[in-house]
Amino acid sequence: MGLLNDLTTGLSSVTSTWSGIGFGVATLIATIILLNVAQQLFFRNPNEPPIVFHLVPFIGSTISYGIDPYKFFFSCREKYGEVFTFILLGKKTTVCLGTKGNDFILNGKLKDVNAEDIYSPLTTPVFGKDVVYDCPNSKLMEQKKFVKYGLTSSALRSYVTLISQEVRQYFSKDAPHKKFASTSGTVDLPAAMAELTIYTASRSLQGKEVREKFDSSFADLFHDLDMGFTPINFMLPWAPLPQNRKRDRAQKKMAETYMSIIKQRRQEGDAKSEAREEDMIWNLMNCTYKDGTPIPDREVAHMMIALLMAGQHSSSSTITWIFLRLATRPEIQDELLQEQRDVLGTNEDGSIKELTYDAMNRLPLHAQVVKETLRIHTPIHSILRAVKQPMHVEGTPYTIPPSHSLLATPGVTARSNEHFPEALLWEPHRWDESPSEKVARLAPKHLKEGVAEETEDYGYGMVSKGAASPYLPFGAGRHRCIGEQFAYVQLQTILGTLIRDFKFFNVDGSDKVVGTDYSSLFSRPLAPAVVRWERRTEKA
Repeated sequence: MGLLNDLTTGLSSVTSTWSGIGFGVATLIATIILLNVAQQLFFRNPNEPPIVFHLVPFIGSTISYGIDPYKFFFSCREKYGEVFTFILLGKKTTVCLGTKGNDFILNGKLKDVNAEDIYSPLTTPVFGKDVVYDCPNSKLMEQKKFVKYGLTSSALRSYVTLISQEVRQYFSKDAPHKKFASTSGTVDLPAAMAELTIYTASRSLQGKEVREKFDSSFADLFHDLDMGFTPINFMLPWAPLPQNRKRDRAQKKMAETYMSIIKQRRQEGDAKSEAREEDMIWNLMNCTYKDGTPIPDREVAHMMIALLMAGQHSSSSTITWIFLRLATRPEIQDELLQEQRDVLGTNEDGSIKELTYDAMNRLPLHAQVVKETLRIHTPIHSILRAVKQPMHVEGTPYTIPPSHSLLATPGVTARSNEHFPEALLWEPHRWDESPSEKVARLAPKHLKEGVAEETEDYGYGMVSKGAASPYLPFGAGRHRCIGEQFAYVQLQTILGTLIRDFKFFNVDGSDKVVGTDYSSLFSRPLAPAVVRWERRTEKA
């Protein structure tokens, strides 16, 4: 009995101790939360934007922002106005909405805002050293100029043919994957379009050698590298996580693969040979920095990785959204096909003549389908900048201190009814040059008002500053996406080629569209997103 009493007493003591510890921890957490709430309610700094109310200090609004950024932004705009601050994983992040907010952040001076400090921890392990955000801004501007020179009209003209060939090959009845071997079926669009955009981008921009490697282990390397773009790597890019170890191995192997291609090309002789195809690797192999230094081969390899990764995400997401939207509007699909017949003409057998780069400029509805999809489904919902010195927000009493990050979200203006009536309605005809009475009320208001677009040369050619337009799917200012022209060519070519041979429908026959996955840096459709397809029986 004595032993039993001792054990009982001991257990009671341990239980009492743990209860005390639990009570102490709970009290500490409650105290921290109460102090945090009190600070927000009674000690607000009138010179800084209002902080979005939150209970837990470090977490702040991270979860509600991460689940649906646009819902979060619009809700905060109603409560706090166009300028407000929220806590994002312990960091005060100030959001500036509207066209003035886009201009304030995206056209901020180098002495005031910085993109490298924000993005380098995430992108450098993926792309590699000495390119994009792992180099001085002046060097990045030179690199953008080199890439832009590789996207000339003659290059884009040749890409249309190459992209069309890849689309036909992938959707052929005889394709090795056998996904489209019959006359009808279903397809998971996000998975299929991810494959297709990799094939089209690698074949057109990077040449035969790179494209051929995607039939083997290169696609697996790309996937492992892509997993490095997880939000946690903004804070812990060095963490020994399984996906980070795979990321590092993939980066090394992909860089070595590009290096071997470059080495072989140099050994084969003059890069200016008329027999060679135009592609970005040849272009960069012959570029020289302002100080006379040729681009090192390793930097060329890293720029190739960056180019492929950056373009694949936005194009894959956008072309998926295009066909998800078209699946709800069969009549638009028929209009697209008829536009090709009317503009391109037909061959003797009734088939539509070949799609060309010059012809695409005469297919306005095709361009409008892409444009309207990019408006609602802007690939990047948040653009971040580090604040380098105090920045006053014109027209407000607020000054943003260097302890904050800045966040621009052009997608909010593109989804705002004040700029685009019935903004969440997907309607390509809202962009018609002379819209019918039915859709005239939907026409973008800034086009009616004749808002002029400001441009500036940051060192790689004239680009939009974006000071006035609410439509900025490719950003604005010095960091505006230089692949914009290629993206339009790629998307319109895939659209124009596919619409000749296929019709797409929602499996359940409804006009519903899947939700958006905001879990990574890029907005994309929730997967799987399955639609039904049918091969057209008429000549196209």
